[in-house]
Amino acid sequence: METKKDILWRSYLIYIMMLVLGVCIFAKAFYIQNAEGAYWRSLSDSLHLEYREMDAERGTIYSEDGRMLSSSIPFFDIYLDFGAQGIQEKNGERFKQHIDSIAYHLSTIISEKSALEYKRELMDVYNRQDRYHLLTRNIDFNQYQSLRSIAFIKKNKNKNGFIFIEKEKRLAPFGLLANRTIGLSREYQDAAGNIVTKNVGLEKTYDSLLKGITGKRLVRRIAGGAFVPVEGSEIEPENGKDIVTTIDVNIQDIAEQALLKIMTENECTNGTCIVMEVKTGKIKAIANLGRQSDGSYAEDMNYAITRSEPGSTFKLITMLSALNDQYITLSNHINIEGGKWEYSGRTVWDSERHQHTDVTYQQAFELSSNVGMAKLAVNYYGRNPSKFISHLEKLQLHKPTGIDLIGESNPSIPRPGSKFWSNVSLPWMGFGYSIAISPMQTLMIYNAVANKGKMVKPYLVNTIMKDGAIIKSFEPVVLNDSICSQRTLDQLKICLEGVVTAGTAKSLYDPNFPIAGKTGTAQVANGNKGYTEHIYQSSFAGYFPADAPKYSCIVVIKNKPFAPRYYGAQIAGPVFRTIANKLYTIDRDLYKYYKHPLLIDTARKTTKGNPSDHKMIAQKFAPNKKETRLQYLSNQISSGTMPDLNGYGLKDALEILENQEVQVIAYGKGKVISQSIPAGTALQKGQTVYLNLGIKTERP
Repeated sequence: METKKDILWRSYLIYIMMLVLGVCIFAKAFYIQNAEGAYWRSLSDSLHLEYREMDAERGTIYSEDGRMLSSSIPFFDIYLDFGAQGIQEKNGERFKQHIDSIAYHLSTIISEKSALEYKRELMDVYNRQDRYHLLTRNIDFNQYQSLRSIAFIKKNKNKNGFIFIEKEKRLAPFGLLANRTIGLSREYQDAAGNIVTKNVGLEKTYDSLLKGITGKRLVRRIAGGAFVPVEGSEIEPENGKDIVTTIDVNIQDIAEQALLKIMTENECTNGTCIVMEVKTGKIKAIANLGRQSDGSYAEDMNYAITRSEPGSTFKLITMLSALNDQYITLSNHINIEGGKWEYSGRTVWDSERHQHTDVTYQQAFELSSNVGMAKLAVNYYGRNPSKFISHLEKLQLHKPTGIDLIGESNPSIPRPGSKFWSNVSLPWMGFGYSIAISPMQTLMIYNAVANKGKMVKPYLVNTIMKDGAIIKSFEPVVLNDSICSQRTLDQLKICLEGVVTAGTAKSLYDPNFPIAGKTGTAQVANGNKGYTEHIYQSSFAGYFPADAPKYSCIVVIKNKPFAPRYYGAQIAGPVFRTIANKLYTIDRDLYKYYKHPLLIDTARKTTKGNPSDHKMIAQKFAPNKKETRLQYLSNQISSGTMPDLNGYGLKDALEILENQEVQVIAYGKGKVISQSIPAGTALQKGQTVYLNLGIKTERP
């Protein structure tokens, strides 16, 4: 009996304990649901909902005339949520009614599969109730617009199950044109799986303006770990601002093609070419080419802002210093000793051996004598080299130009007393060695000479715009109102013009369109191999037209080892000359300064024109028809090609060119004797053609 009571007592106790536990659980559940419900529901949402960043549309980079150089193009990935209300309502009846139409439009717009294949895919995924099915990737904006106009999607907005994920790709409409300067905006995945954006050039310098302000989108996690957007939860991003550069697409193309031609012919290692507007400092073109492993060329580095020993183009600074300090005049004489001079246990050589000894300083400069410039530096600055260094500082060569490109090299200038200074530093600096500056810095000096002594800062951006409105403009910045006296400036111009007319660059001389500049040939060390491989850097810096400069330009090219041609006048000079010649054919300001020879009236000499008109005139007015000698030439002109108009009257020439849809500007009277665009050249609609007629008249 006692045993039975003991068992019953224990059973009651267990029952009571379980009852109490149940009441506690119920009470706790009630408390959690009512008192802490909001907290736990928000915690649950936080596990399934999260905010994802939405990138803003990146701004566009334009050329000076409004052509796109770099722009973002939207692309879309399409997903289908088969749990969406618009698909599931009425047990999917609405979706099944439209599936044939949807499949047809998908096959028509996307064109990846047939309508039947799309229908099978949609039904299969519908039966599986897939909540995040990838339909396709990277459709363009036109395809996106077409899909949004499908009746099922249009009528069931926000619940049709179609999810469009917008992305963007950065495209350069002009391909590799100025690619390194404009910059790259590319995404890649690093080792940790993170998406990293890499920018260079203007894309990097102005990244904070171009990228805009990031937005946010609420997404919900569904089965399979996928996330789908929650409609109506977006915090819209603020699109990036646009940038209008100083780049002229036509000049850029001319510079790149001229540089590429020479570098390809001579298998050069790398090279750069910069064209600057003299008065403003605007960079109109900047080409950078490096030879790739397969022998092709690409814009792989910005050599224009990378320092190197400038070589003989630096001799302009040496002459400027001595002339401005009034130590010499151009007519003073110096012994250049046949191109060889022993100094402090080292030998200074001219690039070419010669027999010249007693020459003027002007002749030494025109001959590009290293001996002459080294002696000049030692003779007048040997006791006080800091005075020579002070000239470099006045010319802003001790610091980068400050052009709006991240990555510009710091110059290297040895100073007396430093570990980089030696007994031969000064004479070697006199002809462009033992010092390292960028081509952009060298051009800035030559541009100042062309600009009547006023040094302006080079720059690449004209304006920053938002929604088509200018929010910031950039104006020319004057760094130095006068780099030297007017007397020195006049003498420097004489020297630079003399290099082309009688010196190392006389092969580039054209009396009708004179240029001014200086050649440079510097031997370059190749790491541990030193100078044994005979690698040379060829350069030419100057401006044009010589008597009324509008553009300054520098060309710097590094040649391959043991190159058969490497002198500045052979490699860099022709690039400069080609750019100058082509610009004068398209720039009216330059064409005005082309020095056409005086010509006689050609009005009486009929050589070309409409044959029927000539015959009519000959038959009516010729006193003796047997003696009439007229040259009848074909009037058939190839469309889109510049004809040879030599000998045509202005009326006939205008009729022909107007049919080609180009603009015509003519100078003089009589018959055409020259034209700005050579015959056979492809014409572009709206292009300007200049015609010179037989009698010279005063031009505007």
